[in-house]
Amino acid sequence: MLVRERMSTQPVTIVADTPITEALRVMRQHHVRRLPVLDAEGQLVGIVSEKDLLYASPSPATSLSIYEMHYLLSRLKVSEVMTTAVITIPPDTPLEEAARIMADHKIGGLPVLEEGRLVGIITETDVFELLLELLGARLKGLRLTLEIPERKGEMARLTTAIARLGGDILALGTFLGDDPTTAVVTVKVADVPAEALLAAMRDLGLEILDVREI
Repeated sequence: MLVRERMSTQPVTIVADTPITEALRVMRQHHVRRLPVLDAEGQLVGIVSEKDLLYASPSPATSLSIYEMHYLLSRLKVSEVMTTAVITIPPDTPLEEAARIMADHKIGGLPVLEEGRLVGIITETDVFELLLELLGARLKGLRLTLEIPERKGEMARLTTAIARLGGDILALGTFLGDDPTTAVVTVKVADVPAEALLAAMRDLGLEILDVREI
């Protein structure tokens, strides 16, 4: 799956000379936590987060009056607090690569550029929604967490055993285990009695780490 399939294609944007009070209002109105900043020609020149704007606001412990604070904030522009070294990606980036970039750089969103133009934004919320789908979090079924040997053919053995029971695999994910010789697999299955499914897993010699109906 590529970023273009999950990105917001009409990101809310602002210009660099927007007052930070107005930028905060726009964020709250549209329920977003970051805004790409464009110049007069529509080119991306920065990005500003809610945290950037809040850090720029006076502390509640300030001795300034409310009128003085409002005056100062009205004069402070987004250009003074935005990030100008923006990390961007093209729309044909794999989603897992976008997630890796966000995790490695500790950022919550990536503007998406195509031929130099802003065409979307992908955020940590989009990645979380995808994770919910991958793990079948919104589907009802029997969820098993298994430890399996890290060798060829093990996943085929697992899925074949479920298929022979007439089970419907709703979700399947593999994760690194503590031991490099094993992997942790989470599988959510429907249309199979729990007892039969657990017995089949034991017959395969797999260690059952967790089982729950959700």
